[in-house]
Amino acid sequence: MLLNLNENGLFCEQANVYIDPIRKVKNAILTHAHSDHARSGMEHYLAHKTNNQVLKSRIGANISLQLMDYNEVIDINGVKISLHPAGHIPGSSQIRLSYKSETWVVAGDYKLNDDLISTKFETVSCTHFISESTFGLPIFNWRPEREVFDELNLYWSNCIQNEEILVIAAYSLGKAQRIIKNMNRDIGAIYCHSAICDMNLALESAGIEFGAWKTLEIANIKKLPKNSVIVCPPNAISTLRDQNIPNLNYVSCSGWMALRGTKNWGNFDAGFVLSDHADWNELEGACLNSGAENIFVTHGYVEVFSRFLQEKHSQLNVKPLKILDWGE
Repeated sequence: MLLNLNENGLFCEQANVYIDPIRKVKNAILTHAHSDHARSGMEHYLAHKTNNQVLKSRIGANISLQLMDYNEVIDINGVKISLHPAGHIPGSSQIRLSYKSETWVVAGDYKLNDDLISTKFETVSCTHFISESTFGLPIFNWRPEREVFDELNLYWSNCIQNEEILVIAAYSLGKAQRIIKNMNRDIGAIYCHSAICDMNLALESAGIEFGAWKTLEIANIKKLPKNSVIVCPPNAISTLRDQNIPNLNYVSCSGWMALRGTKNWGNFDAGFVLSDHADWNELEGACLNSGAENIFVTHGYVEVFSRFLQEKHSQLNVKPLKILDWGE
């Protein structure tokens, strides 16, 4: 087969390239810049052009990085390789590799709905499709994004009436900018944790627009206008809590909020179901629309989703593909 799994990750021997390798290798093609897919230590990287400053900020300013646009094709030892929109976060890509009679698509992380900052998912025909299954259970069915943000903006307004400052926990790359884009500036100003500011600047340099924002200075939180909202990475929430600042209202925006009681895991005041991954129906649709006879299911609810596909769509050849350390 054109792609095989070894101790370093997904490998194409014909082109001598790995897709999102989990250990140090010579040539790495990246689906996106989240740290569980884009690791340091590779000799050479290839990624979508949106990731230029993002990867240099996260991995190193002097990395060897080749950039491509969507649907651009390169040939490596007879293997035709192209990147296609995955819709997960800005710059996220499905990787298409074609050689002789085989065409593979490694979807990476993806979602089908339009989040207004990422290039929308593109169906790519193939013979072999590798799909994630992060939310591969029937319980995960996302509501329209506009409804979620209407509720979040209303919650923000209610916080102001209660003389509270809203703190939203969100991943620094992708989720944070999606939230910033959709918060109502008529309500107040948006302040970002430094880790999010770095990613904001990197994405803005690539032409991604998500509206006005300001840098949060933790020492000055008590001086923030009462109608402010703070966007902060989940792993930095404890730093805010340690300040013992009164009247902060903490919420989480994640697909995991669909699980009952999940907001209590991080001691949040509320949870909003907002994911950068495909839900149950989108996962099934992406697999079927690819036209692939061979479906490989990786990180998430691998066994459940694989069994579902095989039982409902008997024409498919479905196999679990357990890649260690994939999944954010």
